[in-house]
Amino acid sequence: MVVLIGPPGAGKSTVAAALAELLGVDVVDTDQRIEQHAGMSIADIFVDHGEDQFRQWERHVVAEELRTHRGVLALGGGAILAAHTQQALMGRPVVFLDVSLREAVRRTGMDHGRPLLALNPRSAWLRLMEDRRPVYERLARCRIDTSERTPAQVAEQIVAELGLPQAAASSVRISVGAGPEAYDVVVGRGLAEQLPAMLGSAVQQVVLVRPESLPQVAVPVREALSSAGLQVHEETLPDAEQAKTAQVAARLWAVLGQRGVTRSDAVVTVGGGSVTDLGGFVAATWLRGVAVAHVPTTLLGMVDAAIGGKSGINTAEGKNLVGAFYPPVGVLADLDLLSTLPHADLVAGLAEVIKGGFIADPTILDLIEQDPQAAIDPSGEVLPELVRRKIQVKADVVTADLKESSLREILNYGHTFAHAVEQVEGYTWRHGDAVAVGMVYAAELARLAGRLSPEDVDRHRRILQAVGLPTSYRSGRWDDLLAVMRRDKKARGSLLRFVVLDGIGVPGRWDGPDEGSLRAAYDAICQGPS
Repeated sequence: MVVLIGPPGAGKSTVAAALAELLGVDVVDTDQRIEQHAGMSIADIFVDHGEDQFRQWERHVVAEELRTHRGVLALGGGAILAAHTQQALMGRPVVFLDVSLREAVRRTGMDHGRPLLALNPRSAWLRLMEDRRPVYERLARCRIDTSERTPAQVAEQIVAELGLPQAAASSVRISVGAGPEAYDVVVGRGLAEQLPAMLGSAVQQVVLVRPESLPQVAVPVREALSSAGLQVHEETLPDAEQAKTAQVAARLWAVLGQRGVTRSDAVVTVGGGSVTDLGGFVAATWLRGVAVAHVPTTLLGMVDAAIGGKSGINTAEGKNLVGAFYPPVGVLADLDLLSTLPHADLVAGLAEVIKGGFIADPTILDLIEQDPQAAIDPSGEVLPELVRRKIQVKADVVTADLKESSLREILNYGHTFAHAVEQVEGYTWRHGDAVAVGMVYAAELARLAGRLSPEDVDRHRRILQAVGLPTSYRSGRWDDLLAVMRRDKKARGSLLRFVVLDGIGVPGRWDGPDEGSLRAAYDAICQGPS
């Protein structure tokens, strides 16, 4: 364990994340842990409960993390004032992150979320440092000034000064969301051992849900949880979309009740997008919310379904019409699992990756065009890079718009038509295959409106076909498709709404396209083989 201490604005949280990545270990921020336990921000805790109550909770959380955590630990600025905490830190590799007042002000503003600095923040910060600096210096093995330095530079100096071994192939952490609901998506290989720390030390029992067809894939996850002393109850689900029903959800609710699952316990999903959707929905609704972590086993799950907190089930009237926005506590995107996928499933998942290229990161498209076969090779270096890029696209969008009030709608590119195809075909189509056709439909719609060039439409077909994805649909189903699209959850009354492109990487929206254009776009995608 490496413990980071220091004043507000020193960058403890960001340096901790960079250091953990270098070392290939987990990171815990005790202030974030307190916010998670309390269900409110630090500032609100001070207002509603007072500083004494906050310090009591802080002492408890710090003591527990010092006892159980084995990675990088970032302490709140005042945590070192407790005598018990000082005693517990003696002899540990503690790093004092120092910072100038000017730099601290620049980084934080010192006027939001920092209750002890709310009035006259500069003089308050100086008084805090006058009291705390001697303690910081006494406890720390080394002191590092973070002023005008990046978190990565500071992390590298910590590694050098403490003589710490860097991970041979460290995982990548991508942060999603902000505040107490923020979480990490960890991308790497062999990640199961990181799951217990991701769940937190308060969790005692876990309900692990997986598809019936994936008993072996769940073994490392189950063993990692059991080795950490957690009680694990394993439940199986029907495969694919058959899992996403009210009946299956009700069965899992019954299991949670029978196992005595409380708000201090957790659900862990191991599987593809359907398992993620259902498991997240059950966790969101049991006791109005218990912790859930996702271990996606498909490419689609890693780059899309497991990220962003969308959960839900299907009904006879449509896909995902019943659901909730409920962020997980973390996601493990273990790239080793991609080698277990059937080729057709891997290719289908690539549709969501390609979507990320069209709406936000054209480098994804360039990489696929340079070598389409490398893009579907789990053992190579191109596919992991595509996975990381697509996860970053979704993380950026979700962080800016958690509940799809505006920006997040761009992630639905191709989905309005795709969901209609899935329902009309009785969910026999893979989601990625439907999204591929849906993107071509949306591209044709934008071309008809004069918003996208014919060359960019052709690029849609060329890239999708290069990796083996479909780009056309059978004729004679327009009336059925239109009826389903009118029930789409993105519609507003009778107004159909589509995400379209005004250029590669330039998403926009078209509300209420005329029926002539809708039908003409359908005819355009029916010209190829169906």
